[in-house]
Amino acid sequence: MALSDPIADMLTRIRNAGRNREKAVTVLNSKVNRGIADVLVNEGYINAFDVIEDGRQGIIRITLRYGPRGERVLNRIDRVSKPGRRVYQKVDELPRPLQGLGIAVVSTSRGVLSDRKCREERVGGEVLCVVA
Repeated sequence: MALSDPIADMLTRIRNAGRNREKAVTVLNSKVNRGIADVLVNEGYINAFDVIEDGRQGIIRITLRYGPRGERVLNRIDRVSKPGRRVYQKVDELPRPLQGLGIAVVSTSRGVLSDRKCREERVGGEVLCVVA
């Protein structure tokens, strides 16, 4: 079965696994999905991710992160840009979720970056999702 939006599928799997208190979740491997997972690791929302080769497209295994008492670190993850409506923002117009406590994941000409990194490098792009 072909997916029309693999990014939304990845975000939904992560959201559902977090609600069920799973330790890990698997998603389909793609360059953008690896970029999003890399941003989530760098910003501290997930512990790690591994790419597993299965002879086809591959799978990404994401290890979720929880607080010391088992509370979720990743509370909200929302898709912004969709296949039917792409959302592009200049660097000065990038969203600041929760006044800077959350992040926006942006696909730029320099790869998939967080909104903080985009402001450092002064580059805008397509806002993929917002994480809080």
